Amino acid sequence: MDVALRAELAAQGVAPDCIETIGLVRDILARVGDKWTVLIVTELASGPMRYTALHEKISGISQRMLSHTLRALHRDGLVTRTAYAEVPPRVEYELTALGRSLAQAVDHLVLWVRTHQSAIAGNRDAFDGDD
Repeated sequence: MDVALRAELAAQGVAPDCIETIGLVRDILARVGDKWTVLIVTELASGPMRYTALHEKISGISQRMLSHTLRALHRDGLVTRTAYAEVPPRVEYELTALGRSLAQAVDHLVLWVRTHQSAIAGNRDAFDGDD
């Protein structure tokens, strides 16, 4: 959370522990709401995968972004990273229990989108037709 927002909340009388919670919630929502996170978690829901397999499965993600997102997911405890001492080296990523619970939430969101996609498309068409 940036300094200005922290100062604004403090000026409004928000308790310091609440400010910390607000900051954490914003940070976690940014992580789990990120499109690459959603796609990676969806792919890993089927089981452990090597880095190269993940990269091949997720269309449009750069190696840099995949590495960055996997590192952030590992930091948050959503995935594990296992390196095997082989030639060539092999690294696998797998969802933790916490990551699997996020995958279940993502599944519900995808189901909601599928259920309501026609209505959303119709609303967009109607809105865009107003221009």
